[in-house]
Amino acid sequence: MVNATKTAPSGEMELLLNDENAPRLPKEGEVLTGAIIEIGSNITYVDLGPIGTGAIYGYGKGVLGSLSTFKDLKSGDPISATVTDLENEDGFVEMSLKETSMDMIWNELEKKMEEGEILTTKVLEANKGGLMIKINGMVGFLPASQLTSDHYPRVSDGDKNKILSLLMQMVNTNVRVKIIGLDKEEGKLIVSEKATKEEEEKEKVSKLEVGNVVEGEISGIVDFGVFVKFNDSLEGLVHISELAWKLIDDPSKLFNVGQKVKCKIIGIDNSRISLSIKALESDPWKNVHEKYQVGQKVMCEVTKINPFGIFAQLDRDIHGLAHISKLSESETKNVEVGKNYEFEIISIEPEDHRLGLKPYSEKKIEETKEEKPKAEETNDETETK
Repeated sequence: MVNATKTAPSGEMELLLNDENAPRLPKEGEVLTGAIIEIGSNITYVDLGPIGTGAIYGYGKGVLGSLSTFKDLKSGDPISATVTDLENEDGFVEMSLKETSMDMIWNELEKKMEEGEILTTKVLEANKGGLMIKINGMVGFLPASQLTSDHYPRVSDGDKNKILSLLMQMVNTNVRVKIIGLDKEEGKLIVSEKATKEEEEKEKVSKLEVGNVVEGEISGIVDFGVFVKFNDSLEGLVHISELAWKLIDDPSKLFNVGQKVKCKIIGIDNSRISLSIKALESDPWKNVHEKYQVGQKVMCEVTKINPFGIFAQLDRDIHGLAHISKLSESETKNVEVGKNYEFEIISIEPEDHRLGLKPYSEKKIEETKEEKPKAEETNDETETK
């Protein structure tokens, strides 16, 4: 049995209320702080001084030990709780941790964020935007954009269902995170896995310089480029415009995950590294005038048709554009991707890597279409039938 002073009986309570020198009695809903007398199996007793003894029901060794906020509490330590009954049937000031524990949990989370503490938590579930986790009993969100390169879902076509499928593989696994956002009023807790490696990556990135050549392997392919992992844990992006001198629509047609590549570092922004593969190859546009001249007729493969024109490949590295203003309606209608047509070069701008084209003649393009049966043949067939 706890050796504690009970709250004054109701008769004495009335005297205390009228005694100006008596300690001020708390009100229900007020938060009081006292020293822990004893942590029982299901009740924690608190010394409230002249007011008496507080009893926090439902919070004994088992519950307090499971909450990180309270797990290290022992006799003599201060604890705050909300008064729910000035005098219960046992003569104690009945108290609750529900409201005050939430304040303490938010305060603890804020402290962890300020100190940049790395926390280990389990992934509860996944959605198309990221992962749900729990810290100190609070459910939080880990956005997909805040995952490390090892866990980031790279889907070449950006299909959200494929992204969700990859994120689902992380459910029930443990992740190390840092808290990067808190909003007590809205109950929001945002964490980042990527932030746990920022300092380590910054130190490694600080040893790199623009112009360095690195060797690595492709770790992911997306519609806007490829990711390359090098120096064990560092990763950079080769934008689609830096993959090759020629025009590329789909990086997955030229590269594979796991493929070994050499890249040149062309930009460093904090821990973000921009790479280039084509920078290690000579610029074919420097000598473009040796192969092509304005007015020259060239046979080109059409690689892309856009609302603003037709892209055509002259050779392995050089492509040109026949702008819509240089095309008739029938020319745009009859051209097909993957087929060869005769064009005329109308401009060359090596510095901007641009070459202007126009169809050599409308007749030439139409001649590439499949020929239709002649009228005489059609009539003969009809007569035969």
